[in-house]
Amino acid sequence: MKRMAIAVSLAGLVFGAAGLAQAQTRTAEQELIRLEKEWGDAEVKCDVAFFDRILGDEYMFTNPEGVVWTKTQYMANLKSGDLTVVSSVLDEIKVNVYGDFAVCFGRSTGKAKLKGMDISNPYRFTDTWVKRDGRWQCVADHSSVIAQK
Repeated sequence: MKRMAIAVSLAGLVFGAAGLAQAQTRTAEQELIRLEKEWGDAEVKCDVAFFDRILGDEYMFTNPEGVVWTKTQYMANLKSGDLTVVSSVLDEIKVNVYGDFAVCFGRSTGKAKLKGMDISNPYRFTDTWVKRDGRWQCVADHSSVIAQK
């Protein structure tokens, strides 16, 4: 009888821990989807403070042409007006969470210019996030143009 009680208690702990992990994963997914959508809004508003907060110091962005920007370069392009985003809509966002590490995949459509050149295309993006001191920071970002058929 004692063994049965111990087994039932252990099973309860295991299933309780699994349920807690699933709830934490769902919370992380929701938070990251929110951050991804706020990203587009922050580009439209040229909210450099937002990017200073959510981009890790080691952040690297690889654009569709294969050019790599650091966090400093990305923010400088926003500040200077070299990158202007008029609208940005994200959808088809999928998040894979691995504890304090996550990868987001999605589609972005909108209107934007880079140094006066129209770069308004539908894009697929992959963002890599790390949770530090209780908050998520993007450390890597890659974007590809979706080919038009």
